[in-house]
Amino acid sequence: MADNDWKKRLGVVFSTNPDFKYEEEGVEEPDTLKPSQQNLIVTIDRKGRGGKQVTLVSGFVGTSEDLTDLGRTLKVKCGVGGSAKDGEITIQGDFRDRVVSILKDMGYKAKRGN
Repeated sequence: MADNDWKKRLGVVFSTNPDFKYEEEGVEEPDTLKPSQQNLIVTIDRKGRGGKQVTLVSGFVGTSEDLTDLGRTLKVKCGVGGSAKDGEITIQGDFRDRVVSILKDMGYKAKRGN
């Protein structure tokens, strides 16, 4: 019954063929580039966060698992919380200098934005 998830098929017209199987298109994630090929930009943002500062790491090209692993490493080394989603890592607080130095130590090409 798990194959019959109707929410994924909202744009599909009804079929009377009893052998019809709906095949959803898979979204392919790009392969993760080597750290030396990544161009990461570390910036600070306050908009939409109630005046709180967060450090944003953008420009990561790769799978969501690798993004999550990198985000987890940065959060542990900074000792704060955050998240990693939509190709962007969010670290709570202003840790631009520390994040840039950590990324450079890991072999990434990182530069400080604003």
